[in-house]
Formats: sequence, C-alpha cells, structure tokens
Amino acid sequence: MKKNYLLLCFIVLISFIGYAQNGNIRGVITDKNGIAVPGATILIEELKKGAISDFNGNFTMVNIPEGTYHLLIQYLGYSEFKQEAVITASKTTTLNVTLDSKNTELEEVEITGYTLGGQSRALNIQKNKPNITNIVSTDQIGKFPDANIGDAVKRIPGITMQIDQGEARDVIVRGLSPQLNSVTLNGSRIPSAEGDNRNIQMDLIPSDMIQTIEVNKAVTPDMDADALGGSINLITRTSPQGFRLSVSGGSGINVVTNNKVFNGSILIGDRSNNDKFGWMLSTSINDNDLRSDNVEAEWTDEFEYNAFNDEDNLEEVDVNPYANVFEIRQYLVQRIRRSFSANFDYKLNENNNIYFKSIYNWRDDRENRLAFTQEVLDGEDIEPGDFSVDANGNLTSFPVEAVRQSKAGINNNRNKNTRLEDQRMFNFSLGGEHLANKLEIDWMASLSKASEERLNERYLEYESEYGVTFNNNLDKPLYTPQDANDALYNDFEFGELSEENQYTEEKDFNFFANFKLPLNMFQQEDGFLKFGVRARLKNKYRDNDFTEFSPETSDLDVLGDVSTRNYTEKDFLAGSQYVTGSFATPEFIGNLKLNDAAQFEAENLLEEYLTANFDVDENVYAGYAMTNQKLSDKLSMLVGLRLEHTKISSLGNEVIFDEDGDYAGTNELKDENNYTNILPGLHLKYDLSDKTVLRFAWTNTLARPNYEDLVAYRETNNEDEEIFIGNSELNPTTSMNFDVMAEHYFKSVGILSGGLFYKDIQDFIYTSQSEDTNGYEVYQPLNGDGATVFGAEMSLQRQLDFLPGFAKNLSVYLNYTYLTSSAKGIKNEDGEERSDLDLPQTAPNMFNASLGYADKKMSFRLSANYSDAYIDEIGGRAFEDRYYDDQFFLDFNANVLINSNLSLYAGVNNLTNQPLRYFQGTKARTMQMEYYGQRVTVGLKYDLFKKN
Repeated sequence: MKKNYLLLCFIVLISFIGYAQNGNIRGVITDKNGIAVPGATILIEELKKGAISDFNGNFTMVNIPEGTYHLLIQYLGYSEFKQEAVITASKTTTLNVTLDSKNTELEEVEITGYTLGGQSRALNIQKNKPNITNIVSTDQIGKFPDANIGDAVKRIPGITMQIDQGEARDVIVRGLSPQLNSVTLNGSRIPSAEGDNRNIQMDLIPSDMIQTIEVNKAVTPDMDADALGGSINLITRTSPQGFRLSVSGGSGINVVTNNKVFNGSILIGDRSNNDKFGWMLSTSINDNDLRSDNVEAEWTDEFEYNAFNDEDNLEEVDVNPYANVFEIRQYLVQRIRRSFSANFDYKLNENNNIYFKSIYNWRDDRENRLAFTQEVLDGEDIEPGDFSVDANGNLTSFPVEAVRQSKAGINNNRNKNTRLEDQRMFNFSLGGEHLANKLEIDWMASLSKASEERLNERYLEYESEYGVTFNNNLDKPLYTPQDANDALYNDFEFGELSEENQYTEEKDFNFFANFKLPLNMFQQEDGFLKFGVRARLKNKYRDNDFTEFSPETSDLDVLGDVSTRNYTEKDFLAGSQYVTGSFATPEFIGNLKLNDAAQFEAENLLEEYLTANFDVDENVYAGYAMTNQKLSDKLSMLVGLRLEHTKISSLGNEVIFDEDGDYAGTNELKDENNYTNILPGLHLKYDLSDKTVLRFAWTNTLARPNYEDLVAYRETNNEDEEIFIGNSELNPTTSMNFDVMAEHYFKSVGILSGGLFYKDIQDFIYTSQSEDTNGYEVYQPLNGDGATVFGAEMSLQRQLDFLPGFAKNLSVYLNYTYLTSSAKGIKNEDGEERSDLDLPQTAPNMFNASLGYADKKMSFRLSANYSDAYIDEIGGRAFEDRYYDDQFFLDFNANVLINSNLSLYAGVNNLTNQPLRYFQGTKARTMQMEYYGQRVTVGLKYDLFKKN
C-alpha cells in the first residue's frame, strides 16, 4: 500500500514538472440570457483535443502548447460555433462563450425555456456523459409549476413513484424499492426523515428549486455505490452571467373539496461587473388544501368459534376468503411547502473558484383523520348462531367490534387542532474548484439534516359491538349493520384516549475531494486519471413516547355526550355506499385538558413505543481511482475501482412482558457491525456517428439495511402472540449489474434510445414470518439468498418538425420499461422456501407518453404515466402477500407567452382520478383504495434577463 502511495505521488510530481511550459483554458458557456449551457462539446481543431461543459456551463482544458487555436463548440440543436483562443505558457486563458438563438438550426422554432431550451440542455449532457444516464430539465417536463420534484422524476424511463396523499413521494428506479436508490443534491447525499427506512421524501422538495434531474443508472467509481437501482442527483439553479429575475404566482382548487391551492416563487440573481462574484437567491411556497377518501380491508380464510363454551377448544369453519377487518377513512389535509435557497460563487483568480450552496425545505402537513373500523369477533367471543355461512361457503353475517376514532392535535397556532407533521430538510455545502498546472482539484464539505416532528398527536376512540352482513364483494367490500339502531354513533362507549409525540432526525456530514490528471495510454487525446476520497458520517435518531389517559369523570362516557360532526360526503370518491358517519370533532379533542389530574389519569405506556426508539451511527469511508481512455477516435473506456468501508453502532431497546402479557420491564441493547466492499466498474462508449452512441456498463453496487432493521430490539406481544426482532447482523444487499444501451440524437433536439439491463442481487432483505415453538408469529428482517432482475427500456423524444404546417410544432415524449425478476431464499410461515416470487417492488411494465405543441407564443402538453402492479410486501404465505396496484395518471398543462417576459400557465393534475390501491393475494381482493380527485392551477410567471 505504501509503495502504491509513493508511486502516485511520483506521478503527480512528474506531471507538474513535465508540462510547466504548457498553458490551460478555463471558460463558461451561456446562452443569450446568461443561463449556463451544460453538455456542450469544446474541441481544439488543431490538436484534436476536447472537453465537455459541466452543469454550470464551465469547462477546463489543460496541458495545451503555447499558441493560437480555434475552438469549435458543438451543441445539439445549434449550428457549430467557433472562437479563437490564445494560449500562453504557464498561464490559464479565460473565455466567456455565448451561444445565441440566432445560431439555432431550428430556424422556425424559437428556443425558449418553455420549448426546446430545457430539452436541449438535458440531451446534450446525456449525450456526452461517459455512463448510462437520463437527464431531465424541469422546464422540459412542462408541468410548470409542479407540486414537487417527484412528479417530474416519474416521467423518466424506468422510474415509477409511490403516492402519498395524491403526490409522488417515494421513487422506484428500475423496479428496485426506494431504500435501494440514492438521492443527492448537487452530489451530496440527502438525509431521510423517515423513521423506519432510508426513503427520501421527494414531495418535500419543490420542483421550481431544481434546474436539472440527473439519473445515473450505471454509476461510475467516483459516485457513491449505494445505488442498486440508480442514483438521482438533483441540481439546483446556478448563478447567471447577468441579472435574472423570475416571479411566479398562481392559485387553483382541489375539485373534490373546492378548497384552495396556492403557489408562488421568486428567483433573483446577478454577477458582479468584474465577473468574480455571482449569486442566486430563490424561494418557493405551495399551499394545498385537500381531502382523500379511503376504504381498507384485511382478508383471511380462517374462522373459529366457541362451539362448546370452551375457549381452549375452538371449532374451525371452512369459509371462502372474507374481510375480517373493514375500515372507512376520511383525511382532511393541509400541506404547506416552503423552500429557500441561497447560492454564491467567487472566482479568486483564473485558477481558483469557491462556492457556497444551500437549501432549506420546510413542510407543514396538518391532518385530521376520521377512521371507522369494524373487526370480526370470532374465536372465544362468538358462539353458534352468531354467524351464518351460505351454501357456497361465504361468511355472510357475524358480530363485529366497531371503533370510531378521531385523530387531532392540540389547539394552538401551529397545530390548529390537527396532527401536525413538521418536516424539515436543509443542506449547506462549501466547495472549491482549483487548477494547479494540469492537476484539477475539486472538493466539497456539506452538512445536512432532515427531521420529522409530530407533537401532541391525539386519538380519541369510541367502541360498540353489533351484528353485520357482509356483501362478499372482493373489490368493493362493505359491512352493513343488521339493525341500524344497534350501530347508532351516540351509543358508542368510550374506548381509548391517547397522546403521543414523535421525533425522527438524520444528520449527515459529507466530505469529498477529487483529483484529475491528463493521462493518455493509447496515443489518443483526452484521457485522464481521476482519484479521490469521501467520508460520510451519519446519525439516525428516533425518540417517541405514548401516554394513555383515563377520564376521572363521566363526561366522555358515550360519543353522544361529546361534540360531534357528521363527516359523511355524498360524493365519497370510493363510492356513495360508504358512509363515514359522526365523530368527535377536532376542536373538542384539541381543547381537552389532559394534564389536569382532576380530569384525567395519565399512564406512560413504554411498551407502545420503546422498541421503535433507536440511535444509530453509520460512518462510511471511501476511496476510488479510475481512468477514462480513448481507445480509438470512436471508442472510449472508463474503468476503475471503488472501496467503501462501513462502520455501524446501534442502540435499541428490548421490552419484556410477563406470562399474562403485562409489561414487565426493558433492557437497553447495543451492537456494532462493520464491512468493506470492493466495487469495480467498466464503462464503454462507442460513437457510431456524431449523432449515434452505443454504451456498455459493468458495475457493482450495494444498499445498506434500513436503520430500524439494524437495531437490536425485541418486542413480544402476548395478546396477539407476535414477536418482533431486529437484526444487527444483516449484510448489505449487493448487486452486479450489466447494461447495454443505444442512443440516436436527432438534429431537431430529440432522442431515440433502447437498451437492456441485468442485475444479479445477493443478500436482499425481506421480513421473515415464522412460528416459534410456542405458536407465536415471529417477524424478523433477514437476508434472502439472491434475486435477479432483467429489463428492457426504450425512449423516444422528438420534435415533429418534418410535418407540414402547424404540425411541425408537435412533439412526442414516449418511454417504456419492461422488467422481470425472481427472488430466492424466502421462506413461508412453515419454514418452506417459496418459489416463483418476484423481487418486491419490481413493476413489470412502466410507460410514459406525452403529446405536446409549442410555437413562439404558446405550448400545451398532455402527459400520461402508467406503472404496473407489483408485490409490495411478502406475507407468511401467498394469500397474505400485499400488492401495489397498477396506476395511470393523466395530466394537462399549458403556457402562453403574453410578451417576452410575461407568461400565463394553467394545469390540471390527475384527470383520471387515479386512486392509491393495494390488494391482497389476488387483484380482485382490495386491501386499500384511496382517492384524491383532481387539482386545477392557473397563474402568471414573469422572467427578466439582462446579460452582463
């Protein structure tokens, strides 16, 4: 190791001495408005030496002999542009290049931010990347303004999103679950506020704070390796090369509730006259008042009753599957999303730049939930004559325990009688780019934190028992009281009153440094050696509590004695047959004085929350080396090796119960684990022509276990005969990946691409369900043996400029992804290995389609997004498997230019009223169906550019 280090130092030293008489070029490429032009190809014709501009439009070329040269700048959608450069020995020449719209090859179509500008930037970056990547400009999506960045990401080939309250939240890349993918902000990992997983809440980040989305489906050695599906890099807006002001504001309604929608944003930036200091400030707000209508069910094919008045000798009846739990839920939600960003950069001199980037996202999610739950009473609580089974084996009637539960919060200026989920995420980054002779250095240190706080969350529930009939409709299950008088809400008796506090935070400190040297091993120009180090120090912490309150008076004895409200909606989106009914009002619950000992007796129930609390430190140290070499004029190769060492220490809790199921105490559990992964990678890129690219990649990636799974904890539930255990010895999931891709770029700014990919996955993690010797169900995360994923994807983006008349302004955006997968080593509740199982969360088919029209004054877009059903959670047997159903979204948006600076926008989201739906075992058997309705927005945007 020491010899290798000395050899590397010797190479660096020789490189400084050997090229001291040569010069360098550093430059920035912008458009006529001063906005960065990334992905442009810069070529010195005399030397056949080139470079690519980065996301900020910057480029660097080192080791150039003294003299005068002609730079050829090539950019998809523009004519070739030439600029002269004079190189002086031992100095760096600085260039500012402007690509003006008059250079466009698309003479009939003005390139603006609303039509081809964003698309052109995205495709130029994608074309010149050495690895398999999808680049999307938020302008290109046309959904302006988006509620969150997840809505934009779901348009990318091979990506689908899981939905929360009608918004795209958790991202699935190439069929791999959200915790198996990484999301970064300007290259720095985004922390997660989720308590039980690593998912990044994409609905926390407004899309108008992001300039470009980069999805790396085949990571290179200089990227973090924890990206089994892919690595999504969100790139914030950069400082312009002149003054820019952008203001937007709009409003609208949610069709279901007729409640308001409001959004607005301000962006302002400039550069000093001496070109040294640049700045960009931006802020965004989105206020959305909505309702969602929800029906849920749990299914079983087992039914027992007390035939002999002996609870230890129960009789079992053979019945068809039936819903043993049935719920009607209504959510009343207000989401306010705010975001603030401040970015600065300063040119110390022609060889040294430093920058500071920051973003602060803050979302208030206020929710009242009304849940009407009915659960079958079977076993020892039911006798012959209490239920009926028809001739076909359908259970048609039975007694139930019914619960009416209201979720609310305290009455203050923040909670406003609602459950307030306060989510925040910030990222502060300081970095630099330096040039020392031919050595390029870039570094960045960042501090990030994500948190979720839910204070004074209150639940008040009332209970009753009565008989129901069951409609035996698998798709639309329904319980109907046998006697309506038995189910009157005012007769429901007090069941439980509780208040809980939850707090989860994740803190990240990241540092990386990269070093790049020219290295030509095959007598071709533009080769380089790149090496670097990274450290990521992470802490995940969760602190919950739970207190139950028993009334000291009779004021809460029955629901009819408290303040109630009938929440029944005639237009309940799941069907008018579902009646929500009356519940205790949030205002009543919020004003209860729970800390008054004369009114309530409080009991802190450790067994309800303690095993969910943990403190985990995870430190990752990485180093890499890679080289990019041109093997010929057309073929280039990037090959390298990454090494990552992970060290984990965790602190959890064991909750102990006695033989009667009563809480008996706790133990604190500590554990440590560490592992090292060696991850080689190879990328080949073949330029069949200047418009056609062939790619191949062999990569190795990993995914670390969820924090909750890593914690050493144990909880025994004697009442339900269940045991939950953590597993600090889990191995990370690893994958060997193979990708091939072909891309053809159209002159009219478009792409046709197609490819295949294969993933050989080891040690994937699933929740095992087994039975111990006492008959208890044991749940524990385990490593499966292995899994494979094979897929194909195709994409087409095209301006239909070959058509006559107005049709030449039409454009299409199409992509399709097919997946097939299999998982091995998963055992059922009887300890037998299950066969023919898909890897969880792998959607077999994903499809995006968009038809757009854009001319100099207006643009319209109709966009569709489809993802197939997939297994979401593996049960103890096939009957208990949970599936996420297929979903089809249709959205429409329009922009009209009133003048060169002012535009009008309008949009309608979820035209199809697509619900979130889960099913159990078979597609017909509904587990959950939640509807959100449509959202309509209209607004204005003002843009002002003034290039220095």
